[in-house]
Amino acid sequence: MDERLRRWRLVLGGGEADGTGCALQGGDAAMDGALAALYGGQEGQGGQGGQGGRSGGREGGLGASAPRVARWLGDIRTYFPSTVVQVMQKDAIERLDLSRLLLEPEMLEAVEPDVHLVGTLLALNRVMPDQARESARAVVATVVRRLERRLAQKTRAAVTGALDRSARTHRPKRVADIDWDRTIRANLRNYLPEKNTVVPSRLVGYARRQRAVQREIVLCVDQSGSMAASVVYSSVFGAVLASMRSLRTSLVVFDTAVVDLTDQLHDPVELLFGTQLGGGTDINRALAYSQGLITRPTESIFILISDLYEGGIRQEMLRRVAAMTQAGVQVIVLLALSDEGAPFYDHENAAALAAMGVPAFACTPDAFPDLMAAAIERHSITRWAERQGALSAPPPGGEPGTTG
Repeated sequence: MDERLRRWRLVLGGGEADGTGCALQGGDAAMDGALAALYGGQEGQGGQGGQGGRSGGREGGLGASAPRVARWLGDIRTYFPSTVVQVMQKDAIERLDLSRLLLEPEMLEAVEPDVHLVGTLLALNRVMPDQARESARAVVATVVRRLERRLAQKTRAAVTGALDRSARTHRPKRVADIDWDRTIRANLRNYLPEKNTVVPSRLVGYARRQRAVQREIVLCVDQSGSMAASVVYSSVFGAVLASMRSLRTSLVVFDTAVVDLTDQLHDPVELLFGTQLGGGTDINRALAYSQGLITRPTESIFILISDLYEGGIRQEMLRRVAAMTQAGVQVIVLLALSDEGAPFYDHENAAALAAMGVPAFACTPDAFPDLMAAAIERHSITRWAERQGALSAPPPGGEPGTTG
């Protein structure tokens, strides 16, 4: 069978008008049945590849029987790579309203754990029976472990390097503060062969006061339903940052109420089950609480992760951000912390923040460690976002960027 015709046949779903004239056998037929169960006009069939599917494309047709869906979840894990499985699971949940089936333990044992699934489970947390909750915790724990393996080492390396660089000075006050290795390397061009020595024109050392100061990091995370993936990633990053003694990390989540989850940062799984996805948004109230956590403004980084759809007092929210920046706090606004691409967000509020010198942009989890390093070194976050192609709201006089 021609490979192009085979692929088109799998896309179109069979039927007299699909134009391929191809009949599928073996594994291809089983794969087509799994696709037809979700995207076919009728429920998937094996044999000739689900001939009941509508021609010209596939439409939803997966039944809502828990045993059948559990078998289907097992089938797609057999026939497709995990990245495709995750997309199909997400489509099944969103298009066919299968969320209630995830309350059954046998379903949770069949799914491919991923960030989107965790978000769905957290949204269902309050209505889960106890037995399903234990299975859900196992799914969440699996995803958290994967994310930690992927992100923790890079985050610690980036932050430690930034702290080290920010603590250096070219005017060390004491001989004990001189970094001799870096000083020699910085002055190799001043080597005098006849003296067999290097004459340093500048010293590289450490500022003792800066090294002794513990940086304050406040993650303030919107837990409205659209921010589910951001909540998951924020919890993992918060746990990693909290494990570093050179930082004092706080994590606050909010909707119309504010919850401080800092004391649970040692256990991101427990922390995630302490969130409550959905509901309204009161950014101003969250900012008011977060201001009370900041004791050394010039040594603090405040990261607001929100789509900026404010249900509270907008002008007061903007005044609080302005007050923090004027006090010396490094304020960063992330419209999303996820791999999902361009988010929906409040453009008016993003533009108002940009006018205050606080850019609002989306950030992928893989870029977040570098963002933290730039913030610790007090680099321009606007320029950092521009280099990433992530700027969503332009600075005054600038052109709009793209959300990345």
